[in-house]
Amino acid sequence: MKNLTLRQLRVFAEVARHLSFVRAAEQLHLTPPAVTMQVKELEEAIGLPLFDRQGRKVSLTTGGEYFLVYARRVLATLKDAEVAMARLRHLDTGQLAVGLVATAKYFVPRLLARFRDEHPGIELRLRVSASREELVRLLEAGEVDLAIMGRPPRELVCRAEPFAAHPHVFVAPPGHPVLRADHVAPEALGVWPMVVRERGSGTRALMDRFLDEHRVTPRIAMEMPSNETLKQAVMAGMGLSFLSLHTLGLELRAGELALVEVGHAPVIRTWNVVHLQSRLLSPAAEALRYFILEEGEAFLAEHDRPWLQPR
Repeated sequence: MKNLTLRQLRVFAEVARHLSFVRAAEQLHLTPPAVTMQVKELEEAIGLPLFDRQGRKVSLTTGGEYFLVYARRVLATLKDAEVAMARLRHLDTGQLAVGLVATAKYFVPRLLARFRDEHPGIELRLRVSASREELVRLLEAGEVDLAIMGRPPRELVCRAEPFAAHPHVFVAPPGHPVLRADHVAPEALGVWPMVVRERGSGTRALMDRFLDEHRVTPRIAMEMPSNETLKQAVMAGMGLSFLSLHTLGLELRAGELALVEVGHAPVIRTWNVVHLQSRLLSPAAEALRYFILEEGEAFLAEHDRPWLQPR
């Protein structure tokens, strides 16, 4: 079978589809004798008859039925390869909808600006979701091609690829007593009031898990639904908080917030780029996915480095 050709497979599959050499010849723009010759050469290469011919009536043999399964697989794989190559030839055009959780809005636009420098023909649309659940709905409905998020959705059959670390830290207003210590044990966090994200958010779930592991019962002063409101509350002196480091760059640089050096922190999660497995990515989406996986880690490491270095 080493000498089989794709032409023979195509001819065989077409004859099997119509169960007619004449009809297959018409579809392939060949003469009936040419079709007959291709099938005969294929049968000789395999060593088995593929068709029973009784006058004008044609049917598959048992061997032909089995071989048709494999021939179709080969032709389908070749078609997928042709589509993939065609998509890659048109990488620099098209539209792309990117969904992200609110925490990612602090860095994704700058990352996408770099992507646009390399692919100026791709039109980008951002959808910032107020909650993880909303982003999952957008992904499921096909309203976004790719999603940038922390916890991948277990409720969907999707491909989630981690591309960078996502540190979470404890913060306090400048001058807070907790900042007098160079190192704060997790158990000491139970002394101070905290303002925290609402239950159901990824940040809150991560904080609760960290505190539970260290047997800390937090003094919750208030729950809030957004990172921006939390930061304002901490700056106003309402309490400590637990936030993604990627939301804090401006406030840390301005000295409006300070990191609390808590043992076993920062707590590291990962950022993931996610897409549904049931949907073939567009050329633009494939280009962005590759860019994020290649560039995202270095981009965010540079962003995090000044704050994660020991004091």
